[in-house]
Amino acid sequence: MRRNRMILASAAATALLSLASCDNQGKFTVTGEIANAQDSMLYLENVGLEEITPIDSVQLGADGQFTLKGNASEAPEFYRLRIDDQIINLSVDSTETISIKAQYPQMATEYEVSGSDNCQKIKELSVMQIRLHEQAVNLESNTSLTRQEFTDSLQKLLSAYKDKVKTEYIFQHPDKPYSYFALFQTLGRYLIFDPHSNRDDIKVFAAVATSWDTYYPGALRGQNLHNIAIEGMKNVRIMQANEEAVIPAEKVEEAGVIDILLPDNKGQQRRLSDLKGQVVLLDFHLFSMEDSPKRILMLRELYNKYHAQGLEIYQISFDADEHFWKQTTAALPWISVRDADGIQSDKLIYYNVPALPEYFLIDRGNNLVKRSQQMSDVDAEIRKLL
Repeated sequence: MRRNRMILASAAATALLSLASCDNQGKFTVTGEIANAQDSMLYLENVGLEEITPIDSVQLGADGQFTLKGNASEAPEFYRLRIDDQIINLSVDSTETISIKAQYPQMATEYEVSGSDNCQKIKELSVMQIRLHEQAVNLESNTSLTRQEFTDSLQKLLSAYKDKVKTEYIFQHPDKPYSYFALFQTLGRYLIFDPHSNRDDIKVFAAVATSWDTYYPGALRGQNLHNIAIEGMKNVRIMQANEEAVIPAEKVEEAGVIDILLPDNKGQQRRLSDLKGQVVLLDFHLFSMEDSPKRILMLRELYNKYHAQGLEIYQISFDADEHFWKQTTAALPWISVRDADGIQSDKLIYYNVPALPEYFLIDRGNNLVKRSQQMSDVDAEIRKLL
């Protein structure tokens, strides 16, 4: 009888473990403690594109310990822990467990986070944003400054902040959730990075949008970023009213990729978005590189094999020597264009190309599908799209 009871107990324990496992499947967990907040309500909220939605909540006890859960999504998503107006921003990109240790009422700045590098970076950015706001308030309250001096000082403050965030966070890893988070930081009621009329800031949005297009295809946040970048380029184009602009306003709405217009080796202007309906291998290239002949041979094999089925190659050269480029590309059968700005080109930023060579695949609907790092077999990837 005793043996039977042991077997039953073991079976019950196994069943409980199984139920717990099922309960945690597809969930992420935020756990930890917040001191000095007894009886306070702690909320876990989803910071969506259009609204903030409560996910879970708990009334804190004397020890301040808590465990909150939410459903994991396929692409990175953003959340916040909140007690009244004190907020800790978080990002979640899997069924991970994030640990928070803080004390109220300084939890927005004085907290420790573990289990997520993205959340640690978001903390750094949040603290920097708070410091920026404090510096701006100090400037505004400085009565010895003229209005122009205040404006100039504030602009220098913002420029320094944006340079730091761009170089140390966004451009190093534009695919990371914390880079997305950085784009939407504000000073007062205004975005620090202006995606509507600031050409340099639009480049930053475009770099992150391209990364999200490739690493999280179909994600609503990625599509939103892409639309913001495209609309910003259109606004700049309209303001400049320049027929020589890289991306004409009338084409920007039609493009599913960030458009490119450059002259080919015969002097004809060739637009990337005009290739809609074909599968496109977009290649960023330097013909002066030692391995260029080997790469050209690989591209020629792909072109010969699949061009009749609908593959086109749009190859951008960033070589400084135009004469050398024209000679080298004279016999190539695909579209070969050159960017006279070389390695300082905006297009390398738009497409987040930190080093050459690099290539992307674009489907027949003009949607960027994958970049080179995501393809172990480019031949097989092309066949899927044809």
